[in-house]
Amino acid sequence: MSRPLTVVQLLPALDSGGVERGTLEIARALVAAGHRSLVVSAGGRLVDALTREGSEHIELDVGRKSLASLWLVPKLRRLFAERGVDIVHARSRLPAWLGFLAWRGMDVATRPRFVTTVHGLNSVGFYSAVMLRGERVICVSQTVRDYVLRHYPGSDATRLRVIARGVDPLEFPHGHRPDRDWHKRFVAEHPALSTPAPWLCLVGRGSRIKGHRHAIELVADLRDQDSDARLILLGVSEPGRERYVDELQRLAQRLGVGDAVVMTPPRRDVRDVMASCRLVLQLSSQPEAFGRTVLEALHLGVPVLGYDIGGVGEQLRALFAPGAVAPGDPAALAERARVLLQQDLRPPPFSSHGLAQMQEATLSLYRELQEAPRRCI
Repeated sequence: MSRPLTVVQLLPALDSGGVERGTLEIARALVAAGHRSLVVSAGGRLVDALTREGSEHIELDVGRKSLASLWLVPKLRRLFAERGVDIVHARSRLPAWLGFLAWRGMDVATRPRFVTTVHGLNSVGFYSAVMLRGERVICVSQTVRDYVLRHYPGSDATRLRVIARGVDPLEFPHGHRPDRDWHKRFVAEHPALSTPAPWLCLVGRGSRIKGHRHAIELVADLRDQDSDARLILLGVSEPGRERYVDELQRLAQRLGVGDAVVMTPPRRDVRDVMASCRLVLQLSSQPEAFGRTVLEALHLGVPVLGYDIGGVGEQLRALFAPGAVAPGDPAALAERARVLLQQDLRPPPFSSHGLAQMQEATLSLYRELQEAPRRCI
């Protein structure tokens, strides 16, 4: 039987987001499989969850963009040696640079193996290229792999591995419906939702690239076609984004749908909100690497309407093709939304893209690399 591994994951902080979530998911899988899980970051609200599940957190500010961060390189090198680390897994660019510099200065015959994950479609250049320094490079979608090979044509394609993000079927069960008490509380908070009109929602932080404006314009177009709907912009109201939220509210009023748009801060009950909607929207104006909410909504059995670009288009083409629409065509978007609402098309259950599959594939990659011949990089 193979001996247990010691794996350290490097990322800037443990607050929120897809990178952080993926880190906890792999840490949990490592512990469950009897391995030793270490995470290095500046800390954050998810540290308690990480340590409760059996991992160890080591607080180092590996995400601080300062020349002083180079002083962390020898600390990381000592950490890797003293803890007997087998795998170093870097998930973000600055932590990857620090981890790579520490790793490169160690004896090739005894140092850990070095893994990176490309979570996003990063800006192209020397700084981002560190994510391709891994002995194995995990791409979170085929879209990411294609992006890497297109912009870094000298990359070794044999080191790139597509391991798609996964959804927990227990957290997002097909056909889930929130209970009546939740529904009453949510409508009481947002009286605009008290009408029998279908709910649409777009989940995303308060950023222009997330497509909130397109979603509001879509609701206005539907109303012009005598198709009433209510829109929930879930997570858009954040500290520091007040001016942007005001701008969206003014747009809704100008288009005559101020009474149909609800804007909320980030919430923990995203599953219940999505499960209560007839359509989940993903209208980011820039290609995304993956788009986890698309997968979560589809796994719930809720239709997703999104632009056919990047990782969002990749998922929709594979799992719910009627929901993919070309970007830049508001009329086509409104027509597709109207058809989906009228026909009440629902995505079928699927077994791919499971969380357990993602965890198993990642741990298998660790083991494969641990047993592979060593070479200088």
